[in-house]
Formats: sequence, C-alpha cells, structure tokens
Amino acid sequence: MIKKAYILLMLLMLSVPALSQVGNSTVGFELKGTVKGKENHAPISGVQVSTDKGAYTTTNSLGEFKIRAEVGDLLIFESPEFETVRHRIKSDEDIAVLVEDYSGSSTSKASKREAANSRSALLDHQRFLDSANRYKKTNLEKSIDFIARSMELLGTSGNKQELSKSLSMLGEIYMYHSQYDLAITNFKDAIAAWPANSTKLLLGKTYLLSGDFENAEKTLSPLVEMKNMVPYQRVELFEGLGDVYKGRSNLKKALEYYQQGLTIAEKNQISPKVIDLNSKMADAFASDDRIVEAEGFYQNSLSLSRQVAPERLIKESEKVADFYNQKSRYADEIQLRKQNLTELKQLPKPSVPSENKGTSRADTITSQRINYKIANAYIAQDKLDEAIPYLEKSIVEADKDDDLVVQKDATRKLSEVYKYKGDFTKALESYQDYVAVVDSLYVRKEQEISRAARFNREIANTQNRISSLEQERELSQSKYNLAVTEQQLFEETSKRQKWIIYSLIFGIAMMSLTAFLYYRSNKQQKLANNLLALKSLRTQMNPHFIFNALNSVNTYIAKSDERSANRFLSEFSVLMRSVLENSEEDFIPLTKELELLELYVKLEHSRFADKFDYEIQVHDKVDVEAFQIPPMLLQPYIENAIWHGLRYKEEKGFLKIGVRQVTQDMLEITIEDNGIGRKKSAELKTSNQKRQKSKGMGNIKKRIQILNDMYKNRVDVSISDLNTDQTGTRVSLKLKKQ
Repeated sequence: MIKKAYILLMLLMLSVPALSQVGNSTVGFELKGTVKGKENHAPISGVQVSTDKGAYTTTNSLGEFKIRAEVGDLLIFESPEFETVRHRIKSDEDIAVLVEDYSGSSTSKASKREAANSRSALLDHQRFLDSANRYKKTNLEKSIDFIARSMELLGTSGNKQELSKSLSMLGEIYMYHSQYDLAITNFKDAIAAWPANSTKLLLGKTYLLSGDFENAEKTLSPLVEMKNMVPYQRVELFEGLGDVYKGRSNLKKALEYYQQGLTIAEKNQISPKVIDLNSKMADAFASDDRIVEAEGFYQNSLSLSRQVAPERLIKESEKVADFYNQKSRYADEIQLRKQNLTELKQLPKPSVPSENKGTSRADTITSQRINYKIANAYIAQDKLDEAIPYLEKSIVEADKDDDLVVQKDATRKLSEVYKYKGDFTKALESYQDYVAVVDSLYVRKEQEISRAARFNREIANTQNRISSLEQERELSQSKYNLAVTEQQLFEETSKRQKWIIYSLIFGIAMMSLTAFLYYRSNKQQKLANNLLALKSLRTQMNPHFIFNALNSVNTYIAKSDERSANRFLSEFSVLMRSVLENSEEDFIPLTKELELLELYVKLEHSRFADKFDYEIQVHDKVDVEAFQIPPMLLQPYIENAIWHGLRYKEEKGFLKIGVRQVTQDMLEITIEDNGIGRKKSAELKTSNQKRQKSKGMGNIKKRIQILNDMYKNRVDVSISDLNTDQTGTRVSLKLKKQ
C-alpha cells in the first residue's frame, strides 16, 4: 500500500515582508529541512531531495537535509516509502515534511518491541554510513573503517536490511576507486541480504564500468518490470540499458532506452538526467554518422547546461567541440573552445591534494588541455603560426599545475611544429624539453606504481577485515542455532548426543585447519611478494651504463678502431650474460661477484683511462669461497665512484676495492675513491638531476631491505667521506656468512 504524505510548512520569520521575498527571488541560498513520520516523528533517512534546477541531496540518519536553491524553484521529495511530493519554494525558511502512517519498522508487536530496543544502535549505524559516504572520495581507509564499525553495531541480530546498506555502501566505495571486482562482490552480498533496487542499479553500473555488458544486461533488464521504483531510479535504469546496447554497437535499441529515460526525466523535471540523456543521444547519433540529429541533441544539452552551472556547461561544450573536431569543423571547434577558456577562467581554482597533484584524469577539463586541443585544430588547418602560442600556453599552464602528461604532449607537438616550419634550432630545444619531461614522467609513473601497490595492499587488508566481521556474524548465528538445537535434543538417546559432540569436534578442527591454512597462505604470499620484488630489482641494470657503453662503441667505430670496438663489445657481452645468468639467484659466490666487478671496472677503465687507475685487493686471510653475496650489489657504488667522483677530478684519480675478513663469520668490502667527494658532486648536478633520485641506489636500498628481512640482517652498508676536507668517498659493506 502506497503511503500518502503531505508537507507542513513551518514559518520561522513571519515579520519578513512580501516585498523582501520578491527582491530575493533570484538569490541562491541554502535551504534546510527535515523529513519525519507524522505519528512518532521518527526521522526518515535516504529520501532523495532535488530541485528542478539540478541540485540534489539525500536525508541523513536524522532525516535532515541541506540543498542549494532559489525562491521559485520546485522542490521534489522521492522515496519508495511514499508518493513523490513537490513543493514550490516561496522563501528561504526551513521546511518540515511529515509522512502519515510511517513507523519505519515491521507492524508485528515483536518487531516493534525489537525496533524500540535497538533504535539507538540503528541510528548509530546510519551515522557511520553517513561518515563513510563523507570520506568515500578522500580517504579510502577511513571510509571502510566506518563501514566496519557500522557492521559491528549490528551484532548477531540478523538485521539483513541494515547489513545490506553497509555492504552496498562498501561496494560504492570500491566502485569509486575502480576496484570493480570487489565492488561487484559486495553488491552481490548486499542483494543476497536484502534485494534493493538501488543496489541492483549500482551492480549494473559497475558491470558497465568494467566492460561486462552481458552481466550488466542480465542485472538491469529484470528491473524494467519492477513497479515500485522512484522516477530517478527508473531514469538511471533506462540510461544504463542504453549504455549496454551502445557498448554492443546496437545504436537503435540504445536510442530507444535513452528516449524512454529522457521522457521520464522531463516529466519529473530531473534536470541533471535530462542533460545527460540529451548528451548521450547526441553521442549515439554521432557514432552512427547522423550529423543533423547529433548536432540537435548537442545543442539541447548546451542549452540546458546554461541553466544549471558553469562547470556543466563547460563539460558539455567540450563534448560538442570534440564532435566538431571529428567532423573536421575546426573553425567551430576553435571558437567553442575559446569560449570555454573564458568560462573556465571565471571559475574558482579547485584545490588539489598533494598526493594527487600531477596525476589528473584524462577526462579532466583544464585550461592546458583546452589550449592543447585548440593548437591541434590550428595544426589540422596547417595554421602553424596560430598554433604555436596556444602550445606555449599549454606548456606553461601544465608546468604550473604539474600536469606532466599534457606538458609532454604539448612539448612534443611544439617540437614537431617548429620542425615543419624549418626552425630546427627551436625544434631541437623543444625536443630536449620533451625528453626531460618524459624522464620526469617516467619517475612519476614509478611512484604511481608504488602507490598503487600500497593501495592494493590496504584494500586487501580492509576487505579481509570486513569479511572477518561477516564471518563472525555468521559464526555467532551458527553458535546460537547450535545451542537451541542442543537444548531441544538434550533428552534424546546417548547415541545422538555423541554425534553432536563429534560434530562439534569436527567443526573446531575445521576452524583450526582453516586458521592454519590462512596463516600459512599469508606467510607464503609475503614470501612470494618478496621473491617477486627481488627478481624485479635484480633484472634491472643501470640504463646509463648500457647507453654509455654503446656510446663508447660508437666512438670506436667513428674513429675506425674496429679492433677496440670488437674487444669492448665482447667483454661487455660477457658481463651482460653473467648478469642475466645470476638474475635468478638471491646470492652468488663472492668469487664470481669479484670476477664480474673486475670485468666491469676494466670496461669503465677502458673508457676513462685518463681519469683513474684502480686496484682490487683481497687479503690473503679472507676465505672467499666461504662467503656469498647478492649479485650486482656493489656495481652501483662503483659506478657512482667513477661517474660522480673520479670523472670530474682534474688530475688522475684512483679507485681501490678491498676485501678483508673482520671476524670468522663476517667480512668487509670497501670501495674507496679520491674523487671530488659527495658534496662537490651534488653541487655539479643539474636542477633536473636534483629532482630525481638515483634509480640504482634506490634499487640497492630496496634489495638490502628485502634480503635482510628474509635472511635476518646479513648485509650492512655505510657511506662516508674519505678525507676531512670532504673529498673522496668510502663505501663499507659488511657481509655475514650464511
């Protein structure tokens, strides 16, 4: 039975004259209100509150809401609990919605008594969900912690509807962070606990985002026959089905569903969805090369966006500009993008969190992206002089916002433009800038990969916590049912009692086995992760050495010194083959490592014979055969000594590598150079080099950390100045016997 509702308007400022209301009719303000049951004044959460101008919100656990509106706007209240209610705003006074015959719980006496006893816990549960939603986009760990706390409040009461809300919110969090597999799993669990239409819509949307159109259709199609969906949900349903068929290239059926959703959205004055569906229908027509229809719907979306917000207008205008670009209407594209630049400058600058700076999404609308697209439109018309200023603006703005992706593309394009114009000097300068940006972007990508790995570990840990809570709920419920069964079977025969005891013992054994397997699995997973990380780090050799070695070969060839080139390549191939052979090992014999180091130093000496001499000294008392060392552990330190210490020394320097036994179970390997020293070397670095960390040194630190974790602190490295005047460098590596 559909419940009826009416709105009780509460006038808080009766003394305000009507003239004041008229004067403020076009001024936006924040409208506050509540939605409660009429009989018991119980707050109603989850009510969808929207205006005909596109503003949208939902009521919190206390039934309260805040929404941005203007005098004259139409306020719309939607919920499965009552019929949709509309109210025309006449002032900025607070309003209260009282719903008749609303209790918020089952009509049975037992259910009402249970609801009364747990009302406080349920309110706390909803507050935790509100907090999780608050931090959904900004703090993954915090939002999932609130979900866990909301589930802890449910205890063993078996409240499936509240459990479904928690799991559904968890799915939304994972969906926002693009963890679609985890989102789908939690949405399915939520539907199993309580089959809500809103959760099914979210599940279908997640399938769409993951590109699984078949399961998206299976999830959304049955909802077409549902009769209790609010208009907003039905619009989302038809929009989702339209996206399914568009993804399958069935544009005719996609347009049919888009049109059905558009009809409902216009009828119920759901402005955001009216814009969305006009835009999507335009996209569908454009992909079918039906230019007239596409342009008509694009113009509709633009016209509607002007009435909503500048940000939405810019978004739709950029879509239309992309459409013009696809149809080679470059003049129209350029004019529209220039208007968007003007609109974008008038918007307040959004604050960007430090951890996200420089990693903006590809669909983010920024002035540097718009300038870059304008330049491309000019280039497509062969107007290179007009394109250059926009490329330069794009580069400057991208550098200011630390947007390396756009800066890279714009710099490369600028180099190409100068090349086409025949200005090879500027083309070379731009290309060098492009190479520097690519290097910075490479470092940024490595950092992003590291953050992604840490992010995935956090997700795994938090998901395990949620799963554990659910398992505890199920286990508590199982124990309760078992106690009831034992009470009922207490007077049965002793044989039945023995079987019950055996069952309990078996259950405990299974739980113990499960706990043991879980512990062993975690331990094996940690070992596998360490081994994978070590393998990845071992297989990386400093690219500077490889490139410089090839440059040396090129120098020999240029000098027609074929014999030296062949000898260098032969020795270099021996070194590389040995590195590859040892890449699978955590430790190799020290004798083999010393042979590789001698070959490496010999190669470097052949390139810089005028810069340094070297000596590798192994004390007679050292039992070299008894020790093992991680492969290529010392090479980066020797490379630093040569490239950053000895190479810049005016007179000829000296490199000394020594091996001595400290104790019976420990030896010390020292690398000493009388070069310019670390302080002087740092001063000679360029600004770009200062921003980047040594990849070789980073790999060494990671390898030592992992190896010490796996083999209990076998390796220790310290670096110090060789002389009191801060010249020269001494690296000491202490290695324990296995």
